[in-house]
Amino acid sequence: MSHLNIPNVRIRGLAATVPALRKDNLTDPLVSDAEKVLKNTGIQIRHVASENICASDLCHDAAERLLKELNWYPEEVDCLIFVRQTPDYLLPATATILQDRLGLSKGSYAIDIAMGCSGYVFGLSNIAALMQGGLFKKGLLLVGDTITRTCSPEDRSTYPLFGDAGTATALEFDTDAAEMKFSFGTDGSGKDAIIIKDGGFRSPFSAESFIKKEVGEGVTRTDADLVLEGMDVFSFGISKGPSSVKDLVSFFDIDMDTVDNFVFHQANLFMNEKIRKKLKIDESKVPYSLGKFGNTSSATIPLTLVSERQETLKSTTQKNIACGFGVGLSWASVYFETENLVVPEIGYLNG
Repeated sequence: MSHLNIPNVRIRGLAATVPALRKDNLTDPLVSDAEKVLKNTGIQIRHVASENICASDLCHDAAERLLKELNWYPEEVDCLIFVRQTPDYLLPATATILQDRLGLSKGSYAIDIAMGCSGYVFGLSNIAALMQGGLFKKGLLLVGDTITRTCSPEDRSTYPLFGDAGTATALEFDTDAAEMKFSFGTDGSGKDAIIIKDGGFRSPFSAESFIKKEVGEGVTRTDADLVLEGMDVFSFGISKGPSSVKDLVSFFDIDMDTVDNFVFHQANLFMNEKIRKKLKIDESKVPYSLGKFGNTSSATIPLTLVSERQETLKSTTQKNIACGFGVGLSWASVYFETENLVVPEIGYLNG
């Protein structure tokens, strides 16, 4: 695995926004075997974006509220990274649109990163690396997706699992900040485990792309819908999740007993509990938000921190390890410390 340690960058705040529209797997007529879904995945409530809401809208709302509570002027922000799989357009990059909507300086640095489940950790490493030299003083990491819009309502392997969310992380150059420490891995040979087959330039949309196909019991979808090969993803997750954390703590000689929070990508409860038990972590240190929001792709880690650790993060110093794993296939873990963060209440966006 590859590693980074990045000094001089401190997280100042976290915010999250979800669509106001709420779906309950126990009452949704499109979810069959709802009790079984809840037992196996831990996912009951999901917040779902309408056609009028994009991931950028959710991230914009989170960022605006966070900047207001931080008392930061938008023009102070030097750099913006937007991590997503569901951009506004094929081009231009959505980060440029967010720069304008948020009122950031025209001299700011703004790029998209196309990543999913591991995207928060990869995005954090990118923006921290940009800022560590001190030429960028303040940055925004915006991470989110409207992944439900890629799921077939007739696919029980995806439809009951996913929710939508957008998050904002504010970072600042600070020579007194504790180092962030990272471990990364990538295996593109597993790309077919989580994929949308059509719509890119390798396999463009055609009339065939939108023909429904029954590919298994309870699984009907088109080639424009999200494919999730459950057993392959499960095997990958329970292997790479623990090994990524073990590699991080071993390489950087981190004492796991001193870590306050272990925040894993919120894939499903059964998988995540396997990971927790493999690592022998006390359940009090592993927060879950998936019961309230489902699997929100790259947004799960910051959303979980805001949802489940808001008061602790606002009032204390915390040592954290976060681990994301999934589409790519890719995986990444990070150790970072926080102190008295600004953490607004979760936002709910109508539209």
